[in-house]
Order: sequence, then C-alpha cells, then structure tokens
Amino acid sequence: MTSSKNSILVSETTNILQPSWNGPEDSISFDENDIKAKLKNLEQPCFVLKNGDNIGASNSGELGQPSTDTDIKTLGYVPALPAENLGDPEFKSFHNTRYAFYAGSMANGISSAKMVIALGKHGFMASFGAGGVIPSELKTAIQQIQNELPKGPYAFNLIHNPFQEAMERNAVDLYLKHNVTTVEASAYMELTPYVVYYRVAGLSLDSNQRIQIKNKIIAKISRREVATKFMEPAPDKFLKQLLEQGLITEIQAKLAKQVPLADDVTVEADSGGHTDNRPLVSILPSMIALRNEIQEKFQYERPPRIGAAGGIGTPESALAAFMMGAAYVVTGSVNQACIEAGSSEHVKNLLTSVQMADVTMAPAMDMFEMGGKLQVTKRGTLFAMRAQKLADLFRTCKTIEDIPDDEKEKLEKQVFQRTIDSVWQETIEYFNQRDPEQIHKANKNPRKKMALVFRWYLGLASHWANTGEKGREMDYQIWCGPSMGAFNDWVKGSYLEHSKDRSVVDITRHILTGAAYLYRLQHLRLQQIGFPFHFSQYIPQR
Repeated sequence: MTSSKNSILVSETTNILQPSWNGPEDSISFDENDIKAKLKNLEQPCFVLKNGDNIGASNSGELGQPSTDTDIKTLGYVPALPAENLGDPEFKSFHNTRYAFYAGSMANGISSAKMVIALGKHGFMASFGAGGVIPSELKTAIQQIQNELPKGPYAFNLIHNPFQEAMERNAVDLYLKHNVTTVEASAYMELTPYVVYYRVAGLSLDSNQRIQIKNKIIAKISRREVATKFMEPAPDKFLKQLLEQGLITEIQAKLAKQVPLADDVTVEADSGGHTDNRPLVSILPSMIALRNEIQEKFQYERPPRIGAAGGIGTPESALAAFMMGAAYVVTGSVNQACIEAGSSEHVKNLLTSVQMADVTMAPAMDMFEMGGKLQVTKRGTLFAMRAQKLADLFRTCKTIEDIPDDEKEKLEKQVFQRTIDSVWQETIEYFNQRDPEQIHKANKNPRKKMALVFRWYLGLASHWANTGEKGREMDYQIWCGPSMGAFNDWVKGSYLEHSKDRSVVDITRHILTGAAYLYRLQHLRLQQIGFPFHFSQYIPQR
C-alpha cells in the first residue's frame, strides 16, 4: 500500500480508471475532513483522484476520455447514492413510501399514532402497535392517522393471539370497515380465517383483467414453516369457510389462488418482544432461498419481497441487511426510546443506558400457556425474574389451590401486591369488556383460571411501563433487543445520546443515511482504496 499526505491508502495494484475524470481542478479537496464531507454528499457522485503524491476527492466532473493536458489520475468512483435508493424500488412504489424501510409495530400503542404520523409525513412508513389495544381506542387511532396521512404511508399491526381470537377478529373488522389497506401480521404460528379474510376480501380484477390487491399484508415471521404459509396462496379450507359464510365471492376465491397470502415477509431475527433469537446472517439468506423455491413453484407475477428486522439499530446493521439481499429494513427496539413513542419517560430514560447484554427472555402473556417467551430488558426491573417464577408455578401446580402457602404469600406481597382473589375480580372485569368467553372457560377449568390470573401480571407489567405507574418500576416489562445497546454505543457523545432529543424521524434518517455513506466506503475499498478509521464512523449530527 502507498499513502498520500492525508493518510488515505492506495494499493500498489490499484488500476488507474479508464476513462479518466474530466472536471474543474479547483473542485478537488485534499484535506481529510473535506474528503469525508464529499463522500457524505450522497446526492452527488464522488471521484477519488490523485495529483502527484496527493489524493483528494471531488463531487464535480464526469468520467470521459483520458485528458493529455493534466497529471490528475482517477483512482476510484462511486455514483450518487441518496438513502432513498437503498433496497427494492418495488417495495417503495407498492407501499407509497420514499424509503425501503418501515418502523415495526410495538404492542399497546408503543409505536403510537404520533410516531406513525411523524414518520409518514417524511415519507417513512410505520406500523401502529395495535396489539392489546381495545377496539374503541384502535378506531380512534385509525381515524387520527388517516386524517393526518390521507394518502399514507402507514400500516396497522394485526397480532395473532391463540387464546384471544376475538381481538384478532375485531381488528380485522375495524380494518375492513375503515379502509386500512396495509397490515403487519405478527406472532402467527398458524394461519387463521381472519387474516385470510382480510387479504382475500381486497382482491379484484381491473379493466385489463389484472389482479388488484387492495389489502396488503406484511408478515413478520422468524420460522420457515410459518413463512411458507404466508408465501403460498391462501389455503382452500379457509377459502371454503369464507365462501360458505358469504364473506368473499367466488371470483375472490379464485384470485386468491394466484397470489401469495403476503406481499412482503419481514424476517425477524434477534428482536425485542416475540423472537426466536435467530442471527440475521443465518435466517435472512435461508428465507430468501425459501422464497425463491416457492416462486419457482407458483410463478407469481409479483413474488413476495423479503425484508429484515431484529438487530437493526445502526447504519452498519442496516447496510449488512441490504447487502445480504433484504428488500427493506425494519426498526423496533430503538424507536421505543423516541419522544413519539407511547412509552413512559422513565422507560425512555432507562433505555438510553441499556447495553447489548442487558436483555433476557421472559414468559409472554399472549402465549403463556404454551411456554412462549419474549425478549425484554433486565436493567432496572425485576420483571423477567418474577415472570419466570409464575411460569415455574404454572408448570408445577395444576390449580391456584395447589400453590404452597409460602409461595402464595410471596406472590401476593411481592409480585401482585394484592390478594389473588382481587386479581381474579379485576381479570373478570377486563375480559367482560373484551372477550367474555375467556371467563366462561376459566370457570369450567381451574388451570385456565390460574393462567388468566398469572397473565394479569404479565399483561399489566407492560401497561405499567407505558404509563409510568409509580411504585411499580421493578415490575416494568420493557420489550427490548440487543439493537438498543448497539444504538446507544453508536450515538454516545452525539445529540441523540439523550431520550429528550431522540426524534424517530432523525433516528431513521441517520440509520439509512449512514448505511448509504458506509456503502460508498465499501465500494471504494473494493477498488483498493483505504481510508483512516474515523472515516468509517458515521456520527449523527443535527
């Protein structure tokens, strides 16, 4: 390697590019800071040039025929690359968004209407966290977002809860009634008639006999067997059931066999909340290969796109996903500490101190009986430990009456902070408003009753975190993946270090802009041009 006076390294084997650069010599900068600024000027191409022993850069000029009246040599070239150019252009056109990106949903309105609107007004799509939100509040959120973003982009979460199917059914009814045309389907282990109904009810033919897809689905998954269900057409058993109920037409049933159930499949790696903790570098290529296999079989006119979520919290992670073939990227945990998030100030401040090792798995409320878990922060809260104690008791005891007296006393004093009887009364009131069938089942099944009592704590723990319930800080359930720690490391020392300055729009823009900038560096490295280490640091600036 040879170096110039400004520490930029060039391999001895670097070939001088032909054709050469033609442009004004006074546009060339040889100062390291100026060179970095030109590389960060993503709206313009960047030329790396050599004049004698000096290596510089320019955003001006063009490649043309070699000039005989100059000593300037062309070492490298990268085209303009605004952040909008990353990812699959079809994702952007299909969802009416400027970027191959969306902010993933976080339940209980953590990804709030305020967040969806803020991002949408800047061309970023976000998914409202509808999980756990009662129908009246969900309706209000729909109307608020549609009033502010009449042309989008926005999405709403459709979460699967195998023990409360009424919540899923009610959400689908609201989405169809209020013309919500994009949903993010998450936590599915099996398909349900409700998600199939939403999809098929929006299929039609235009005047040219081409299939029109009104109701779009982004499926968030982490397992191949579930991904297969969303990449294939809707199953016959559900189509038959919907036809018999008069919910879809014969034409819609036929069209459903020609399109995948989902337009996009978000591969969820090591994320906050529900996750299988899969590494993105392993699961993403596997899902892309699966999509290719299914496309060979069905020959869709528009095959499902594959995006990446889980661990996306820095420019490097976003770039890695794009370079592995992701059509788009999705953020989650890092948005929870933003000023627009529906979480409490206590949670937002706590999240700014989370490191990558400060996360752990804990029992999930919606999949408690099945042993399902989700990822939470363990810093500043005892939720994970207390939730695991409930799971252990559920495994070893058949009914509430079987719980040893000393354990029952600990539950009532330390965890519930009230008697089990009062917890049960609150549980009855809760489900009578949402899904009374749950109480009917529990009255017939003591084990079901115990599960609902334990789920009272698991469900309220996230509510307490969102509302900032005083005295319950040690019980806060804060969904969080390791990307939060990586993000905190990245923004340390910048204006984004503190939660009061964390705008979701700024964070998103910096992640994508940084990814585009780092791509330019990698492109030039492939041309055997090396840069000082500080060039690889994209530091967020206002």
